[in-house]
Amino acid sequence: MTFNDQPATPVVKTIGLVVHPSRSVLDSVRVITTSAARHRATVIARTADAVRVGSDITLVDAEEFVDRADAIVSLGGDGTMLGAMRLVVDRPVPVLGVNHGNLGFLVEIAPAQLETALARIVEGAYTLEPHGCLDVHVDTAPACWTAFNDVVITAAAPSTTMSVDLLANTVRHGYYRADALIACTPIGSTAYNYAAGGPIVSPASPSMVLTPVAPMSGMSRSVVLGADDAISLANPSADQPLRVSVDGTPTGRLDPRRTMSIRLHADAVSLIRLDPDTHLQRNAVKLSLLNLPLREDQLRELFPEPPDPLG
Repeated sequence: MTFNDQPATPVVKTIGLVVHPSRSVLDSVRVITTSAARHRATVIARTADAVRVGSDITLVDAEEFVDRADAIVSLGGDGTMLGAMRLVVDRPVPVLGVNHGNLGFLVEIAPAQLETALARIVEGAYTLEPHGCLDVHVDTAPACWTAFNDVVITAAAPSTTMSVDLLANTVRHGYYRADALIACTPIGSTAYNYAAGGPIVSPASPSMVLTPVAPMSGMSRSVVLGADDAISLANPSADQPLRVSVDGTPTGRLDPRRTMSIRLHADAVSLIRLDPDTHLQRNAVKLSLLNLPLREDQLRELFPEPPDPLG
């Protein structure tokens, strides 16, 4: 896998903070403000996050936040990171993820590494990892949805299957009847798509994947599509709407006889990488941990800590 491994040239003077909606991240906020003062950089946050970032941060409205930030630091897990990425689609504002969550496939560093990371960021000593997203549009909706991980279609009624027709570049390719249909980006291929048996796709690949969940009839395998492919998913039902979720959040619906279009939006955002090779290796280990048949607490029961030889 290869990314843009050239050092980023802009020197960061204003750091924007995006924080987890409930988890305490004040220790990391203090590290950021102290380090920023040492490097004569300004730290800003959105007014809506005032309670979670403390009193030493410059608060601005959402529009000014995006306009002023030279880089964004996301304090949380992958969900917080996805929210930060949506703020800067098609803007030259890179995003660094600090892991205050669980596994974290998008976030790169731990809170203990934050001070060193900030010193490199304000000096421009980092590389950029470009990522695409999916632009999703329902023919009855005025707005376009942005998915960095995946779009999931399910039946609106509980405990029923969904059915959609697939057209690629206006050519009919068949239909899906399944519990759900997942359309994902390469970075989203390690999420629901992976759990449903879909392929893991290199983040460097400009592609998208369609994977049915528990298919009953029609197409039953994953399909990998190219960057220039235009996908349409049509609801063939005369009376049953379908539910659409974007990056794990219920977002809208696909009404009967209506069509949803999906296109890959390449290089929509750039992530800050301080050590790209190590980050990829860690993600490979995290994926292997998901395949273990035991939870962490069960592993500890099976393999208890050895006795202290000095105790």
